[in-house]
Amino acid sequence: MIEPAMPTTSTPSLSELENPSEFIARHIGIDAADEAVMLRAVAATSRGALIDAIVPRSIARSQPMDIPAPITEAAALAELKAMAAKNKVFKSYIGQGYYGTHTPGVILRNILENPAWYTAYTPYQAEISQGRMEALVNFQTMVMDLTGMPMANASMLDEATAAAEAMTMAQRASKSKSTTFFVDVEVLPQTLAVIKTRAEPLGIEVKTCKGDEALGQDSFAVLLQYPGVSGVVRDDREWIKAYKAKGGIVIMAADLLALTLLTPPGELGADIAVGTTQRFGTPMGNGGPHAAYMACRDEYKRTMPGRLVGVSVDVHGNPAYRLALQTREQHIRREKATSNICTAQVLPAVVASMFAVYHGPAGLKRIAQRVAALTAVLAQGLLALGYKTANTSAFDTLTVNTGDATNSIASNALSKGANLRFASNNSLSVSLDETSTRVDVEALWRFFAKPGQTVPQVSDFEQAANTLLPAALLRTSSYLTHPVFNTHHSETGMLRYIRRLSDLDLALDRSMIPLGSCTMKLNATSEMIPITWPEFADIHPFCPANQREGYAELDEQLRAWLCQATGYAGISLQPNAGSQGEYAGMMAIRGYHAARGQSQRNICLIPSSAHGTNPASATMAGFKVVVTACDANGNVDMVDLKTKCEQYSANLGAVMITYPSTHGVFETSVKDLCALVHSHGGRVYVDGANMNALVGLAAPGEFGGDVSHLNLHKTFCIPHGGGGPGVGPVCVVADLVPFLPAHADANGIGPVAAAPLGNASVLPISWMYCRMMGAEGLKAATEVAILSANYISVRLKDHYPTLYTSSPEDGKPGRVAHECILDLRPLKETSGGVHGVSAEDVTKRLMDYGFHAPTLSFPVPGTLMVEPTESETLDELDRFINAMIAIREEIAKVEQGLWPQGNNPLSHAPHTAAALLGEAWDRPYSRELAAFPVPSLKSSKYWVPVGRIDNVHGDRNLFCRCVPVKD
Repeated sequence: MIEPAMPTTSTPSLSELENPSEFIARHIGIDAADEAVMLRAVAATSRGALIDAIVPRSIARSQPMDIPAPITEAAALAELKAMAAKNKVFKSYIGQGYYGTHTPGVILRNILENPAWYTAYTPYQAEISQGRMEALVNFQTMVMDLTGMPMANASMLDEATAAAEAMTMAQRASKSKSTTFFVDVEVLPQTLAVIKTRAEPLGIEVKTCKGDEALGQDSFAVLLQYPGVSGVVRDDREWIKAYKAKGGIVIMAADLLALTLLTPPGELGADIAVGTTQRFGTPMGNGGPHAAYMACRDEYKRTMPGRLVGVSVDVHGNPAYRLALQTREQHIRREKATSNICTAQVLPAVVASMFAVYHGPAGLKRIAQRVAALTAVLAQGLLALGYKTANTSAFDTLTVNTGDATNSIASNALSKGANLRFASNNSLSVSLDETSTRVDVEALWRFFAKPGQTVPQVSDFEQAANTLLPAALLRTSSYLTHPVFNTHHSETGMLRYIRRLSDLDLALDRSMIPLGSCTMKLNATSEMIPITWPEFADIHPFCPANQREGYAELDEQLRAWLCQATGYAGISLQPNAGSQGEYAGMMAIRGYHAARGQSQRNICLIPSSAHGTNPASATMAGFKVVVTACDANGNVDMVDLKTKCEQYSANLGAVMITYPSTHGVFETSVKDLCALVHSHGGRVYVDGANMNALVGLAAPGEFGGDVSHLNLHKTFCIPHGGGGPGVGPVCVVADLVPFLPAHADANGIGPVAAAPLGNASVLPISWMYCRMMGAEGLKAATEVAILSANYISVRLKDHYPTLYTSSPEDGKPGRVAHECILDLRPLKETSGGVHGVSAEDVTKRLMDYGFHAPTLSFPVPGTLMVEPTESETLDELDRFINAMIAIREEIAKVEQGLWPQGNNPLSHAPHTAAALLGEAWDRPYSRELAAFPVPSLKSSKYWVPVGRIDNVHGDRNLFCRCVPVKD
């Protein structure tokens, strides 16, 4: 029997019942009762008192953020849907690197919309990342096969930045002393624009050329487009041979779908191939995110930027995947790094690779043949209507000589819901794609038909349908021969393959990922839903502006809210990764100094504790990096900074800092630091990687920062996606606004990404987060993140002391920001010296407990940097704390000699099921302890698929494609 509800003393108001703040409690994992427990543990009387004791009062916000009050998930989705409806989903025949595509439903539902894939982190811990790394090896193999190159990386940010990276890579590899880089006139215009932005601070002169014009002038490399932007398919192999004979390096930007039919760049003699995989199942999304690719000849593999997944072996001798060579290059080589790109576009790369797996070589070829056949039919119909095309060869694009009728044809198409591209004042380009149909081709003929003309039908030319591809360029070599591309063509098979790979990984849908500096917080379902709406997904980035009014409103609102969160005057959302936001910020500072006639200000001071991308970004922007010291507590050494500011005063351009510091504390001298730098004519770049500790509490633009980048894939909830996509907006004070990156603004620094709005289609995620949280929710999230980090620090202090804290007061423990660095360095010595327990051993043992490890050995070797985020529940925080304590007890047994060095649960971790079920067991601990170190694991166990991986073997025996199948 159900008991009747007891009467209450007061009836809730309608406003209370509507509960507009419902999402705040869904995003923040700590409720009031949990908070009381945590506050007692950290010896704080209230959350506000804790924050006041941690965040210096000198930088506290002067006023609250002016962000709309929170609304419910349903209300936010409805509001965003109305905004999306302002976009006009026209049929776009614009091409120019962006095409309609069909995302197979099995991939859409089970990868793009699946938190097992989109909440995963970059695979630095290889043993628990085998699924996504297998998908990335599939991606690399796909690119190698289609381009005819022996090496490819695991994706780049977009085609334009990939081409810019290829330019600098070619300059490093070239023996030429020339600083001239040629770009063929057929190269995509947005690619040329990004190349010019990248080249200028590096002293590279970019010249456009027509084909063999580059042979007559000195240059170190040339970029070709294949097929060209006009649609032409040129056979440049003789020209390439002659150019290479002069010592030049050839880069080809190639369409992967076309390469299923065309002779690949590697066979034509190219040295480097770049491009995009967008048309392999990823919607246009107003420009991104899309996985670009880079492939190269074998001799260039060790200078290739970006991420590379290689095959190694685990401790049991089984094949296993790991990141190879370039892993965290920026943190090792710093200002000498060859690129500042520290991640990839993993989620779109996985989609592209699965598109190839699902369709296989025959399916991809059929799609390409159909596009080429429809293009040939389109050309015949245009010829029948009296038009000539500028390109007699073509794959998917025709440039039509339209003369005085150019505007009327384009307007006619526009009135019927179709976009054509103006190739010139008297010609139009038309590009077909996988989604094009017979009906579309006949509609195009109607746009071009003159009054009274009979419009052809596709059936008129069907029997004569052929391609316009040059016979001499038809591909004869095979591709995608590995079984993975020839097995999973049924939906059942594909579904199970995707599920098998996701089961190999540990993502946020299984447990907390306590990575310091990386902020692995909740990516709410309601935030993710809008990215697949057609009104956002099916928009071409270069369609008319009045078709992107919804995106324009989204851009305007999100920039306004982010300005409120940061205290800055202006923001560009174009940078499509945090590294690109850093670069754009440093370019803005450089542009500011140049506009004032002070180009000599090219010295950038960077503390030794800074993120590795900082010095790499500064160097790319044309600055000379000078390292400044940190004190014993990890703070910027103000004495050393003052000395260097005075030493370089006439040439000081900028100082780059991270706040709160990379060491996880709020430095009290930050306002003094900013004032000092400003007094010497420099600008202050505040790295926004740790904004999750600032939003609502302090604003860089208020306490003295001039520029910051944000990681929307950290603080503002865009998921990491296994290592991308990211969005790295650059935020600036008022006098730097004219120098923000942009495609159209001649006064700016130029574009830093291919599309005007960068990775536009994931921006609705951050919009939803801000709209549902409001100012109060965003501030509460920051405070709870700080509380959670201090809770972990205090609970673990007797087991793993926190390396850096603020000075303790009144008997209270030292405080940290939103992350803490646990000092494991003494353990190696106490447990046996050289062969004692290391921090890496602890990370591997955590896998047995079902956890992704915290950040290992950054910023201090031998430490773990932990960031719990505000989204984790107290139960999950305690589960992690208990696991760390249990591991410390295991270490104690090694210290006491109860378990020998090299033969204990830590040294053998992680433990696979296969190893535990083997007949032999010669270890001094039980199989049960290895598998179930705490009882709760018996009912919920993540099994690591491989044992500890041999990193040295992987680099010495570099192999980066699908593993051959044994007979």
